[in-house]
Amino acid sequence: MKRNQNFSSSRHSSPALREKAEALAIEALGFLAGDAERLSRFLDLSGLTPQTLRAAANQASFLGAVLDYLAGDESLLVTFAANGGHDPESVLRARALLSVEAEDEGA
Repeated sequence: MKRNQNFSSSRHSSPALREKAEALAIEALGFLAGDAERLSRFLDLSGLTPQTLRAAANQASFLGAVLDYLAGDESLLVTFAANGGHDPESVLRARALLSVEAEDEGA
């Protein structure tokens, strides 16, 4: 069953949409952490270590970056979406929402 989530990349998204997008990104991080090879690749490409991962997770842009990482590998995105019962487009919309909000916070 696909869980369609109607994320919007509007600069004025609701807190509820942001929470759903963040929850999806946290789920994605769990998906990556659930497989040693996937996690190792993510850490290698991000420059993080297992020790610095927790500190990075406290940064506003981190959750968007997790979804950026998934979006950069179509097969990984499709696998995550299928395993979680998500439409890949909803993952991309959540990524867009978190990216816009991270830009706003950085400004």
